[in-house]
Amino acid sequence: MNEPPLIEAEALTVLREGRAVLERASLRVARGAIHVVVGPNGGGKSSLIEALLGQARFTGAVRCHMRGSGRIGYVPQSFPVDPTLPVTVAEMLALSRQRLPVCLGLRRETRRTVARLLDRVGLAGLERRRVGALSGGELRRVLLAQAIDPPPELLLLDEPGSGLDRESVARLEEIVRALRDEHGTTVLMVSHDLDQVLRVADTATWIDRTVRADGPTAEVIAALRAGAA
Repeated sequence: MNEPPLIEAEALTVLREGRAVLERASLRVARGAIHVVVGPNGGGKSSLIEALLGQARFTGAVRCHMRGSGRIGYVPQSFPVDPTLPVTVAEMLALSRQRLPVCLGLRRETRRTVARLLDRVGLAGLERRRVGALSGGELRRVLLAQAIDPPPELLLLDEPGSGLDRESVARLEEIVRALRDEHGTTVLMVSHDLDQVLRVADTATWIDRTVRADGPTAEVIAALRAGAA
C-alpha cells in the first residue's frame, strides 16, 4: 500500500480583495522530502504557505497526514518587530522551553539549549542582544533556531535565504538537509534562488497564480526557465 504524502492540496484558491492570488493549485509533498516552491513575485507562493497554515481564507482542500510529533516549524517571509521591544534573543528562544517566566531568569539547561541553537544558526554570542536591534538576516536566523528545536515533523520556510550572506545560506541548507536525513522532517520551502533549489530540493512546484509545473526538481526548473525565456 502506498504511503500518503504528508501534505495534499487540492484546487486551492486564495482570494485577496476579491482577486484570486492563487487559483486551483494542487500539489503533494511526500513525507520526508525537501520540496521547494518557485515562481515570480506576486505569483501566490506565500499565499500557498499561509493557506496551509490556516492564515489565509481559501477554497479547495488541504490535508496533512501527520503521524509523528505533529510539530510544525515555520519561518515567515517577514516578521515585523518593534525596535523598542525589551526582549533579548535568549528570552525569545526560551519562551517555550521553561515554565518559569523568562523575566525571572533562565534555567541553566535553557541557557545551554539557547547557546547551542544560536551556534547552529551562526549567531553564537548574541544571547543578550535585544530582538528589536537585530538586522533582518539575524532575525530570520533566530526564527529558524526557534523553528527547528525540537525537530519538527513539518518545516515551512518562506524565502528563508532572504537577507542572508553566502555563508549563512550554506548553513541554512546544511540544517535543512540534516533535519530531513536525521529526523525525517518534511520541508516545504519557498525560494527564488534557482541554484539553491537545484542543490537542496528533491521535488519542486512552479507556481504563477496556479501550478505551472510539478515534479522532479530539474524538470520543474527547466520548465520555468523555458517559460521565462
